[in-house]
Amino acid sequence: MRWDGQRGWRAAAADAVLALALLGFGQLATGLAGDNQPGSRPVDTVTRLLIAVAALALLFRRRVPVTTLALVGVATAAYLALGYPYGPILLTFLVAVYTVAVRLPVRPAALACGGAFVVLLTHVFWSRGPAPGWAEVLPASAWVAVPFAVGVVVRVNREVAARSRAEEARGRAEEARRRADEERLRIAQEVHDVVGHGLAAISMQAEIALHLLPKRPEQAETALTAISRTSREALDELRVTLGAVRQGAEREPVPGLARLPALRDRLAGAGLAVEVRVVGAPRDLPAALDLAAYRVVQEALTNVLRHAGVANAQVTVDYRADEVTIEVTDRGTGATAAGTGLADDESGHGLAGMRERVTALGGWLTTGPHAGGGFRVYARLPAEPAP
Repeated sequence: MRWDGQRGWRAAAADAVLALALLGFGQLATGLAGDNQPGSRPVDTVTRLLIAVAALALLFRRRVPVTTLALVGVATAAYLALGYPYGPILLTFLVAVYTVAVRLPVRPAALACGGAFVVLLTHVFWSRGPAPGWAEVLPASAWVAVPFAVGVVVRVNREVAARSRAEEARGRAEEARRRADEERLRIAQEVHDVVGHGLAAISMQAEIALHLLPKRPEQAETALTAISRTSREALDELRVTLGAVRQGAEREPVPGLARLPALRDRLAGAGLAVEVRVVGAPRDLPAALDLAAYRVVQEALTNVLRHAGVANAQVTVDYRADEVTIEVTDRGTGATAAGTGLADDESGHGLAGMRERVTALGGWLTTGPHAGGGFRVYARLPAEPAP
């Protein structure tokens, strides 16, 4: 134990109270014990001195437990060998044995307590008072065995509790790291979707502007205006996304299916006409599900804009009794040669991100070539039935 700080002072104060209590009790009660033990020597100055040495040694029991036990053991053995009555000094010896057992590993504690027991047995065979002989060995051993056993049990329990606390602390740290990793992945996915979609639209509009600028500059201005609007909208959405993860920040509404018309208009400015069809009665969805559905549509249309080589796409949102389905189709060339699905961004995060979003909510997503040409993204998300 570190012997500093508030904890050290509390321990020192507790030891001082214990030592003074045993000192006072020994000085007062030893004479009474002698009255009931005929043949023992009467209490005198030497008696009181030995009781004081044994009791005051406990002031140092936490810092030097073995030395404390040695002092208490010698004082107690001398007290008994001089023929003084059995009394409160044995309680001091008991505390010293317990301290060694609870603060040292079992092997060195057993050796120290065994040595103290041998010293204590001196009075059994040599004493200025009545020498009890072998009959006293077993009772004398109890003054060592009992506090030693109790101290070992307490020590083991403390070690088990400490290991348990350490394991709990490690578990909490692992859980915190896992949550932090999940949060970083979530933020990375959000930023990927927002920035990827915005940059794809801006890139397409910039190509249109560059193509029109030499021949029809007045039409190029329209494309540049669309670039300005798209970049501003992308920055606003990025600000909302990042602001939502700041502690204490006021959370603004996250994107959802209600923003599909704005997404359609933005893509129209980039040269991609999107037909949005809604089946069933639209209803409010949980925020996480609403955001996931919107991101699936956004990422699928971003890939159409980048890779399909067509000017139109279709989005169908179907509100069913216990689920919502999303279907995005095009007639372009976005399918890979291996038939693995929609051409993704270079890092491969788009389709993987869509699938992670959907499966995390208990749904499933399929991607692949569409019958009759083109590509199809289809997601099913479980949703509570409308009240």
